[in-house]
Amino acid sequence: MIHSLFRATARTPVLQKILVLPMVLLVLAGCQPPAQKVALFPYNLEDPYIRSLVEHIVDETRNTFRLTLWDAQNSQVMQNEGIERAIAEGADLLIVNPVDRLSAYTIILHAREHNIPLIFFNREPLRSDMQLWERVYYVGAKPVQSAELQADLVITLFGGDPPGLNHLDRDGDGRVQTIIFKGEQGHQDAEIRTAGVLSAFEERNFPVEILAIEVANWNTREAYEKSLPLLETYGDTVELIISNNDAMALGVIQRLHDMGLSPVPGENGQISPESPGWIPLVGIDGIDEAVQAIRQGYLYGTVLNDSANMARAISELAKSILSESPEAPLDPPLEEDRYIWIDYQPFIH
Repeated sequence: MIHSLFRATARTPVLQKILVLPMVLLVLAGCQPPAQKVALFPYNLEDPYIRSLVEHIVDETRNTFRLTLWDAQNSQVMQNEGIERAIAEGADLLIVNPVDRLSAYTIILHAREHNIPLIFFNREPLRSDMQLWERVYYVGAKPVQSAELQADLVITLFGGDPPGLNHLDRDGDGRVQTIIFKGEQGHQDAEIRTAGVLSAFEERNFPVEILAIEVANWNTREAYEKSLPLLETYGDTVELIISNNDAMALGVIQRLHDMGLSPVPGENGQISPESPGWIPLVGIDGIDEAVQAIRQGYLYGTVLNDSANMARAISELAKSILSESPEAPLDPPLEEDRYIWIDYQPFIH
């Protein structure tokens, strides 16, 4: 329900089975764990998408590796310390979601020095850094694709025939008044998703007026706090809210609710684009809470960043790297001998 967005997030069953140590979460793989040791480094398990992705990775590798999970808690210093310790403890493979993509340079050099292969995921290092060593790989999705699919959702919603707009152009001025919530200033995905959706609108002749672009650092609570002055300032003029991820969109939905601006259900008890007070919101990621909000009608749609398939690709790549004789070609395949791309998918109710 909408009232529960800010409750402390309970660990899902897989993570509840993880033994918590200082800075380290050790996944127990039974009495006789596999000999190969893999260290997994998410940037922050408080990020709902990353938490879901880690859940899938743990599931996929459960009977294959001895997996050690290090939560960096959004601290590059903590992540660096974890990598140092994992190397000292004899890790056979590092799987890293960097806190700061520019830190990849040093991480790669350190892994190369100890001849430990390295898979980056979700936050793509610079291409020049990826070329530092042949045993460095990346698994992720192309952010420009998410922006283009997000733009497609919006254009279809507003009539699908730019520059003609339907009744959702409430003031009839031929433009869609828009607020954008940006993930993080300077973050590669945030910059590409923001610029990409606007470029897609321009290419399709879809007329938007940007009222504000607000940085909320991918965070539900920060979007909740920062949306208050924006909604007080622009009020009824807002015709569309675009978010770089679902978590921030959920914060805006909670703020609308707390301001008494939630849409009014129709005669059938459902919320739809025809409901009074409905403001279209679109996100990216496809986290469970967003899917629920879409089914309830508060969120129009999202772009699914396929965590299940991404985890499967990471697991299969890890097995291939650590196997002396890989059993089968990778699917999706490696591109340029080091990249695996997972396609985004649009999702609406």
